[in-house]
Amino acid sequence: MVRTFKLGGRRVAVDWERDLNDEQRAAVMAPGGPMLIIAGAGSGKTRVLTYRLAWLLAQGVRPDRVLLMTFTNRAAREMLQRVEQLVPHESGAIWGGTFHHIANRVLRTHGTHVGLSSEFTILDREDAGDLLGVCVSELKVPIERRRFPRPRVLGAIASFRVNTAQTLERVLEERYPMFAALREPIDAVLTLYHQRKRRQQLVDYDDLLVEWLRLLDEHPAVRAQLAERFEHVLVDEYQDTNTLQRRIVDRLATRHRNLSVVGDDAQAIYSFRGADVRGMIEFRSRYPDTREARLEVNYRSTPEILEVANTSIAHNRTRLPKQLRPSRTGGLRPAFVPCADHFEQSRFIAEYILHLLDQGRDLFDIAVLYRSHWHAMEIQLELTARDIPFTVRGGLRFFEQMHIKDVLAMLRIGHNGHDELAWQRVLRLLPRIGGRLAQRVWDAIAGQPDPVTAASAPMLAAILPPAARPSLRRLARLLAGMVERADPAEQLTFVLEEYYGDHLDARYPNAAQRRQDIEAVRDFAAQYKTPEAFLSDVAITGDFTGETCEDGPDEQHFVTLTTVHQAKGLEWPVVLIPWMADGRFPTDLAMGTTAELEEERRVFHVAVTRAKDELYLLVPHVWSNYRRQRILMKPSRFLTELTPPNGGTPLLETMLIESGLPAVTSG
Repeated sequence: MVRTFKLGGRRVAVDWERDLNDEQRAAVMAPGGPMLIIAGAGSGKTRVLTYRLAWLLAQGVRPDRVLLMTFTNRAAREMLQRVEQLVPHESGAIWGGTFHHIANRVLRTHGTHVGLSSEFTILDREDAGDLLGVCVSELKVPIERRRFPRPRVLGAIASFRVNTAQTLERVLEERYPMFAALREPIDAVLTLYHQRKRRQQLVDYDDLLVEWLRLLDEHPAVRAQLAERFEHVLVDEYQDTNTLQRRIVDRLATRHRNLSVVGDDAQAIYSFRGADVRGMIEFRSRYPDTREARLEVNYRSTPEILEVANTSIAHNRTRLPKQLRPSRTGGLRPAFVPCADHFEQSRFIAEYILHLLDQGRDLFDIAVLYRSHWHAMEIQLELTARDIPFTVRGGLRFFEQMHIKDVLAMLRIGHNGHDELAWQRVLRLLPRIGGRLAQRVWDAIAGQPDPVTAASAPMLAAILPPAARPSLRRLARLLAGMVERADPAEQLTFVLEEYYGDHLDARYPNAAQRRQDIEAVRDFAAQYKTPEAFLSDVAITGDFTGETCEDGPDEQHFVTLTTVHQAKGLEWPVVLIPWMADGRFPTDLAMGTTAELEEERRVFHVAVTRAKDELYLLVPHVWSNYRRQRILMKPSRFLTELTPPNGGTPLLETMLIESGLPAVTSG
């Protein structure tokens, strides 16, 4: 069905029948009013949004009266470029971009109503952190005597409070309990931070949304003008919106009520950023006349993979029911791969990748997806040892992460007290000690027979300001105590418990995950008798004095390693998911409440639906901790939940590892 229409004196032809299936066409051609488009994984969500935009233009809607809000500017550009191909010379007038991008445009024009000149400056994350640091200093917060959050953590606290519309007290109690007793000084710092921004005409990323909402709420004339201008509002990835974003969208849709939101509640996995899936699930309660469209035909995965995805997500109570239906014919059943332990798990992944290459697969066909970054540690070592090239998507290789390099630097000092690079790194961790002071300390101890012992010498007090002396004395005691422990796992335990744990809490918003990373290194180190042997093996993963991201220039030459969160929106023919055990996936950090467990199940749903042809779920039966205890692992509940209905065919094959390669058994 080719419909030809006139637009700006030109005729444009779009084959709606060929390009869209029935579900997609119903969503694209729907009349105005509120519309909730529930788009399952691999169902063509981007295509629907693109064609919806083209359809609106076909109906005579002026491009400059259409607002498209996405979560990345890249997504908006790609959609508008596709619209340009369908409707030439028109998409440029559409208002498209992220919430923050649109907020910037609006505030440049109307910001004077909320006290912002058109010349206001936007602070990036680093600049915002610097200003928060200035506020801490101005208020003379005693950060040396008390564990006080560093600027980066203060920024995360402020951001979560703003985007979820919660009180500071509640945010601290629920997300940062280690700082709950410091509510008053934290509140004072954040208040001063806000005052300084206002005086200097500065806004951070969150202020863009806060001031936009304030503009809409406190100035009815401006709200009416914007609501009148945007005849149609479209929102992508609606399941990932937070309270602040949804309130803005609702204000903009008050006049025409032509609001189309697209998303998949089964892929809502960003609550740690303030996103709330209930916003999508409760959309109809805010818009009772909502028209609902469902995109359930999946163009990515085999029926067998989709059966696993559907069966798993059905265990969530908080959800919008849907059933992914395959457009493809049958393929291989996903495989359950029991491994003796986590070492065999890593060996299997490496050897099976080589097996897949022998079978004609390319490196870029294969991805290893994991719940937590530390799950990739031994896998990276194994791939490196076998010369299998890999890229870590969206981040550093495991041993190149800053917090891992910090604790390894301490071990390096214990092994070699004259390691200048390690000393420089560790000294700069201390409050009030920057690069210049670190160099002076090193110059003072470098020529001593034992720099670790020299670090506690009284002579150093003379070269340090009084505020820096207590932290150096503490470090000296820490290093001396660490050297007394010859076992690398014991050394890491001592460092984490006596010093670095507090450092993580104060410096990183995701301290709990980073602590897990270090604990994983400690458990891994337990197989080594000496720090020297451990550090030598770690060094083969690359020069851990560098900070560069290991993303290759051409992904076709690498196996992809990535967390599930970084994999969202992507796909691979072959996907392997390690550590499918309770406490790992789902992670023990997110099993405290039903809501947390359901989000973990959504993360699993995202992981499963990245696979096109083959899916392998690996479970190590035994895990060895830093005490060299062998602990039995329980298969993930996400696997035990995959019971076929009515005693039907098992959803998973079992692959038994024999002589390095798997043997497939029935069921």
